[in-house]
Amino acid sequence: MPADERAVLDEVTRFIYREARLQDDHVSDEWESLWTDDGVYRIPANGEGTDPENEMSIVYDNRSRIALRIRQFHTGKRFSQTPRSRLRRIVSNIEILARDAQHIVVTSNAMVFESGRRGDTIWASRNEYKLRREGDGLRMAAKKMILVNNETALYSMAFLI
Repeated sequence: MPADERAVLDEVTRFIYREARLQDDHVSDEWESLWTDDGVYRIPANGEGTDPENEMSIVYDNRSRIALRIRQFHTGKRFSQTPRSRLRRIVSNIEILARDAQHIVVTSNAMVFESGRRGDTIWASRNEYKLRREGDGLRMAAKKMILVNNETALYSMAFLI
């Protein structure tokens, strides 16, 4: 792999690991700062989620909705996360799929271990990112989290924001 490609992959990998740590540690304001102003966050229901306008989603949020969810967490009245779930993610298989002057399209796999009031749950997903370089680093212009078991009944996923 050429040195410039390796450097981009290393930067992308650090970004994705940082995002996972911020989510695991419930550092929501810092996590929010990883988004572009036009960012879109999706968690499709029932499969791959190819068309969010015509298919059901668990989460389909634009940037202002992401900010609203975080403000709701700060109120202390988000009872589905009282007490907060204890979380740890394992991220792997980070791969750059495409790159142009504006965006880097990336995929990765993740396992999220959640320990909460209703017991322990393991979530598995494939995450697809569209990253854009802004200011001092990379930001998420889009993230799609495709849960392996998104075709079954799911417990509360409020920890996902």
